Amino acid sequence: MTIISRNHALAAGGLVLLTLVILFAMDRPPICECGNVKLWHGAVQSAENSQHLSDWYTFSHIIHGFLFYGLGYWLFRKRPEAARLGLALCLAIFIEGFWEILENSPIIINRYREATFAFGYAGDSIVNSMADIGWMTLGFIAARRMPVVATVTVAVIFELLALYAIRDNLTLNVLMLTFPVEAIKVWQGAA
Repeated sequence: MTIISRNHALAAGGLVLLTLVILFAMDRPPICECGNVKLWHGAVQSAENSQHLSDWYTFSHIIHGFLFYGLGYWLFRKRPEAARLGLALCLAIFIEGFWEILENSPIIINRYREATFAFGYAGDSIVNSMADIGWMTLGFIAARRMPVVATVTVAVIFELLALYAIRDNLTLNVLMLTFPVEAIKVWQGAA
């Protein structure tokens, strides 16, 4: 079993801490304005969406981990296994942290409101953003341990489950942020 080096672990932790500091500097709410932290919140069209430890979008963050593991494995394929794993994890946390910062910027919050059915979206709480990084890391670790076929199968199941439950998933999220389709927005809003 390969374990990442102390330096890679410190770098990964430093990236999480940097993301945390930036989110606080952006004046993001630490927790849900409702005053509590839930393990799960399943109502998408609510003020508590993206405010707790997990929600329907948690599946997307786990899939991020699958994807980032694959990207890192490919980018660092010529490195020894421990270095490859450590560098890939740092890259994954950097990308996820960067996304959490970008996702909570006015430009993306407004884009979600305009292009998707998330009409009242106000961004994530810091607890939710940190949990999202944790879920991505869990996905990264799972992708390292599971065969590729199993990883792809789980990703497809997660995508279909979210699609069925909330008419949204990672694929539609990316599509609607980059190339909004009015028919999809109407279909999602009809749920």
